[in-house]
Amino acid sequence: MLFNSLTFVAFFALVVALHRMPFAWTVKKGNLLVASYLFYAAWNPPFVILLWISTLADWFLARRIHESDSPGRRRLLLWASIAVNLGMLGYFKYGGFVLENFTEAMNAAGIAYQPAEWDIVLPVGISFYTFQTMAYTLDVYLRRARPTGSFLDFALFVTFFPQLVAGPIVRPTHLIPQFARPCIATARQVGWGLMLMVLGLFQKVVVADGMLAPAADEVFGAGQGVAPVDAWIGTLAFSAQIFCDFAGYTTTAIGAALVLGFSLPDNFRFPYAAVGFSDFWRRWHISLSSWLRDYLYVPLGGNRKGPGRTYVNLMLTMLLGGLWHGAAWTFVVWGGLHGLYLAAERFLRARIGHWALWDRWLSRLGLALLTYFLVNITWVFFRAQDFPTAARLLKSMLLITPDGAPVLTHWLMVSSLVPVGLMLALHWHMRDRQLHEAVQRLPAAVVGMLWGLMLLAILVTQGGSNAFIYFQF
Repeated sequence: MLFNSLTFVAFFALVVALHRMPFAWTVKKGNLLVASYLFYAAWNPPFVILLWISTLADWFLARRIHESDSPGRRRLLLWASIAVNLGMLGYFKYGGFVLENFTEAMNAAGIAYQPAEWDIVLPVGISFYTFQTMAYTLDVYLRRARPTGSFLDFALFVTFFPQLVAGPIVRPTHLIPQFARPCIATARQVGWGLMLMVLGLFQKVVVADGMLAPAADEVFGAGQGVAPVDAWIGTLAFSAQIFCDFAGYTTTAIGAALVLGFSLPDNFRFPYAAVGFSDFWRRWHISLSSWLRDYLYVPLGGNRKGPGRTYVNLMLTMLLGGLWHGAAWTFVVWGGLHGLYLAAERFLRARIGHWALWDRWLSRLGLALLTYFLVNITWVFFRAQDFPTAARLLKSMLLITPDGAPVLTHWLMVSSLVPVGLMLALHWHMRDRQLHEAVQRLPAAVVGMLWGLMLLAILVTQGGSNAFIYFQF
C-alpha cells in the first residue's frame, strides 16, 4: 500500500478513527498492530510470515540474553538472532547476487555452470525492519536497554506501519516506551501531522515524480553517450529526485505517526547544505548512518585503534552501507566512494583543519560546493543500472567524451533545474534551522495558502506517481 494512493487515504482515515475511539489502550494497540499487518500484506500477504519470524525470534532471544549471566551463552544467543535476521535478508536480497557472481567466477575459470533461475521476490522493506529488530537484540546484549515486558508493544515496534517499509529506522528505546502509555494526538499534533503528510506527498508526487524523474530517466536510460550538459542535468535531477522521494516518504511517515500521537525521529536535515562528508552523513539518512556508526563502526574499533585502523573501519562501514542499499556492485562503489571521501576528509582535517582560512564564509561555500559536486559523482553509480552506463555519464560530465548526443528537451531542462535550484537555496536557508520553527514564524494565512496549493498540486498530478525509490531496498 503506497502513501501516495487513495487506498492509503481511506485506510489511514479508518485507522485514525479507530484510534480515537474510547477503547482500552491495549485494544487500540491491537488495532494498530492488525492495521500494520494489513498495510504490509497489501504488497504480498505471505511475506507477513517473515515479520512474524523476525518478531518471535528477537523477542525470545533478547529475553534469554537478558536472563543469562554466561558471556558465552549470551554471545551464542546474539549470534542466533543475527543469523535469523541476516539469514532472511541474505537469502531474499543477496541470494541472486551471490549466485550470479559465483556463476561468473566458475565460467571465468573455464567451468561451464548454469544454475536454475533465481526467481525470488524481494520483500518490501526487509532491510529496514531487519535492522530495526536487530537493534533491539543488540541493545539488550550490550546492556543499553532491558527487554520490554509486553509482547504486543514489541510486535508493534517491529511492524508500526508509518515507518515499516522505508524508515526511519527507529531505535527501540525511542518507540517502545511510547507504546507503554496511552498516546492520543492533540489537535495541534493532528494539524502539524497532516501538514507534514501533505508536504511529504508534495515532495514525492509533484517534485520527485512529476518534475525531476523524467529528466533523470531520460539521461540514465540513454543507451549511448549524452551531451555533457544533459549528463549533468540528469545527474542533478536525480540527486534532487532521490532526496525529495526519500525525504518525502520520511516526512509523510513522521506526519502519519504524529496524527496518531507518536513521534518518529528526523531522517534528513537539509543535506545538500553540508560542508564536508561527515556533515553530509549527519544530515542524510540519519537513522541508517547512526545505526551503522553505533552497531558496526564503533564495535569494529571506531577511531580508538589508531589512524590506519580508523580508515579501514570507515571503508568497511561505508562499503557495507552501500551493499545494504542494493545487491549490485554499483552500490558497493557508491559506498566505497563515500568511504574514501570520509577518510580523505579525516586525513586533511588532522593536518590543515586548524587553519583560520576555513572559518571564512567564502571557504565554507567552496567546501560546500565541492561536497555537493563529489556527492553527485557518487549518485551516478547509485542510479546507473550498470558500470558501462555510469562510465558513459561520468566521461560526459568530466568532458572526457564531450561529443555525446543531446537527449533532453528544453522543457525537461527547465523542469529539472528550477526545482534543483530552489532545493539548494532552501537547504542553505534552512541549514541551521528547524522546519517547525520556520513555519511558526509565518503568518497563518500564508501557511494555509501554501498548504492548500501543495494539496491541489498533489491532486492534479496524482495519476502519474510511482512507488517510493527506497522501497526496493
